[in-house]
Amino acid sequence: MLTQNLAQFEIPRALHFDKAPGGLVRSVIATPEAEAEVYLHGAHVTHWAPRGQWPVLFVSPASLFTPGKAIRGGVPIVFPWFGPRGEGKPGPLHGFARIKEWAVEATKHHDDGKVQITLALAPDDDTRALGYAAFHVRFRVTVGSELEMELETRNEGADTLIYEEALHTYFAIGDIHQVSISGLEGTTYIDKTDAFRRKQLGNEPLRIAKETDQVHLSTQASCVLHDPAWNRRIVVEKSGSDTTVVWNPWIEKTKTIADMAPEDWTGMICIETANAADNAIHLAPGASHTMTASIRIDL
Repeated sequence: MLTQNLAQFEIPRALHFDKAPGGLVRSVIATPEAEAEVYLHGAHVTHWAPRGQWPVLFVSPASLFTPGKAIRGGVPIVFPWFGPRGEGKPGPLHGFARIKEWAVEATKHHDDGKVQITLALAPDDDTRALGYAAFHVRFRVTVGSELEMELETRNEGADTLIYEEALHTYFAIGDIHQVSISGLEGTTYIDKTDAFRRKQLGNEPLRIAKETDQVHLSTQASCVLHDPAWNRRIVVEKSGSDTTVVWNPWIEKTKTIADMAPEDWTGMICIETANAADNAIHLAPGASHTMTASIRIDL
């Protein structure tokens, strides 16, 4: 268990730390324009809501807030592999970053009222046993009228570091049957629900009418989540990312997921900023790569 003197990082009336139900430590952030929560467990953003708005992030009421388990919802950090680890090698689904305790590196109160927290993950005995002994990952979250997230990975080893990553963002929505996603038109994607076949999306916005697990390749485009039930549009802009993943488990798959409630699929959609599959990162010794995602509401 990570132990840190967190009082030094608190910002009066803007950022404090507490223990949430289950005993996990979180930072609670309040700015004039928004509020947010970021857990040290997984460096996991679980809440962001601009003032006067419905929460933008979805967290399942069935989620387990416990050490060693990923939080179901919010923004899980996927690293250093996406999905099951390849070549039959051992390791947790979506890598180890989302189930590790991260250290707080810094906090900052900007002149414009935004609040920023920076967390870091370094190798430990568990990651070394999996073959990851020389990396440093830094996650910077800036809270204001936009939610800005920056994931920086540095290769501290002598060999090329090959990895996948994602900000696996769960968005809260009014009704899955009504939403659409624009920005991915014409892209090639891997359909994980259909034997990983490669397909091309048409020229219309993506609508969800069944279990959906699509890995859209070689796209740097922003996405817009249109949510007529809540009368809002959520814009997701990104950089340093060549993959966008869209996921909704639908009815039957949700029943098989222990930490999701039966009706969760109706009120969530994942739009993930990622580098995965063909777009995995090959990082030279001493080099760094930064992936960012910025989320805002357009009314």
